[in-house]
Amino acid sequence: MKTLDIADVARRSGLPPSTLRYYEEKGLVRSVGRNGLRRLFAENVLERLSLIALGQHAGFSLDEIGGMLGTKGGPDINRAQLMAKADELDRTIRHLTAMRDGLRHAAACPAPSHMQCPTFRRLLRHATRPPRQRGK
Repeated sequence: MKTLDIADVARRSGLPPSTLRYYEEKGLVRSVGRNGLRRLFAENVLERLSLIALGQHAGFSLDEIGGMLGTKGGPDINRAQLMAKADELDRTIRHLTAMRDGLRHAAACPAPSHMQCPTFRRLLRHATRPPRQRGK
């Protein structure tokens, strides 16, 4: 088994050693030994770090990601959890799209004041509704 020391993993993954140590503390990655004071990792840690990054980009917490990484070497990803996150992302995209469109309209609106612009006023009302009511 080829091993990489923590500096190699940091360089190849773009993560600082402190993050790697934190991930190890959280149980997301595991060192396989030491070379002096330096932690050693199996080369497949880079794939695991990529899975962690993908999960973070999708909006999963580190605890949720940890549950998906599995203990037998490969990921154990719950498909229902992926669908729920995809649905959540769809709601977020719709909300952000509406906000973007409203802001663009407000920037170009010919009304003398933003407060006189009906679209801007709808944007204000939308911003103050609780999140569960948005999109209704």
